[in-house]
Amino acid sequence: MDSGGSSHAQAAAELARGAVDCLPDGALERRLAEAADEGRPLRVKLGIDPTAPDIHLGHTVALQALRRFQDRGHRVVLIIGDYTARVGDPSGRSAQRPMLTGEEIDRNAETFQAQASRVLDPDPRRVEVRRNGEWLDMRAEELFALARTTTVAQLLERDDFARRHAARDPISVLELLYPLLQGYDSVAVDADVEVGGTDQKFNLLLGRDVQRAYGRPEQVVMTLPILPGTDGERRMAKSLGNYVGVTEAPEDVYGKTLSIPDSAIATWSRLLLDREPQPGPPREAKRALARALVARFHGAEAAEAAEAHFDRVHVERRAPDEIEEAEFQAGGETVHLPALLASVFGMSRSEARRLLAQGGVRLDGKALDAAALDLPAERLDGHVLQVGARRFRRLHAA
Repeated sequence: MDSGGSSHAQAAAELARGAVDCLPDGALERRLAEAADEGRPLRVKLGIDPTAPDIHLGHTVALQALRRFQDRGHRVVLIIGDYTARVGDPSGRSAQRPMLTGEEIDRNAETFQAQASRVLDPDPRRVEVRRNGEWLDMRAEELFALARTTTVAQLLERDDFARRHAARDPISVLELLYPLLQGYDSVAVDADVEVGGTDQKFNLLLGRDVQRAYGRPEQVVMTLPILPGTDGERRMAKSLGNYVGVTEAPEDVYGKTLSIPDSAIATWSRLLLDREPQPGPPREAKRALARALVARFHGAEAAEAAEAHFDRVHVERRAPDEIEEAEFQAGGETVHLPALLASVFGMSRSEARRLLAQGGVRLDGKALDAAALDLPAERLDGHVLQVGARRFRRLHAA
């Protein structure tokens, strides 16, 4: 824990490195001093709603900030929002989020908790994992008391609510409750600091109001930049298909990273590696970035192998050394390609036809004729079918 060995001002500056906001001004330094006087670590909160099964690189920006607190002896409180996920966070959305089943949320929560340890120190003295269903499954009178802490006018000041209200788009009462429930999480876990993306600024500040209403010290609010996805424009999100999962195969992490536009290299380097990009041509800077990200989650050997795989498949246009086997039913003399692609790659026949029309299907490295939807079975048996850049199957007639 931070002590007299280094000034609280220096510690606060280090902990807030890269943050967009650290509010109120000077509050983190004061809270560090108070905690040191009390001989206790700070309790630093991050809430994640398990609306998707995997943690992606965008999540790691906040997790890295938490790790800095852990490394200075403080305690992270990771809240898995199994209950708030049932409400749905409206941040950045123009309409109410689709609801997940309880079983889906619980499954995702287990995955999130396991994957967060790839960034956080899992030592129980340094991390406390809670589910907000512990306290948010409250009696009606407790919910009414929470609702009295905030006015509708306050909630409508939030940007996304204000836009929707002005456009006369519907806003459910359930959505209005979300910021209050997130704020109550801070009460329940005695949060000293709460970390979140810039899109969470309203919720985090409202958490201070809720804490004050319950007679608790108000948390320090730290907002962090939002990582753009592989498209370089929109925020990284699984729902947008522009994400890189931390548990994805090394070659996929490497290949997806190389696909980002040059304009995103500096942002990715700063937010994910806490450093400036490697000088030189953008392609080499992206390769260095991709190697570093694979090494971080899979190790240095995996990074070297991922780069070799990429060069073999994309530069030399050769298939990877290990290819998944797939059986197909020959049935007759010819095989209908859309049906074959649907079977061995798990796609729809309409998607298969689209890929064929775009020249995105190869057999032994050669693009298939878009007009030839049927091929002789013997031309497929024992050969390598490729879809896109990274998906291969070695075919065998059943």
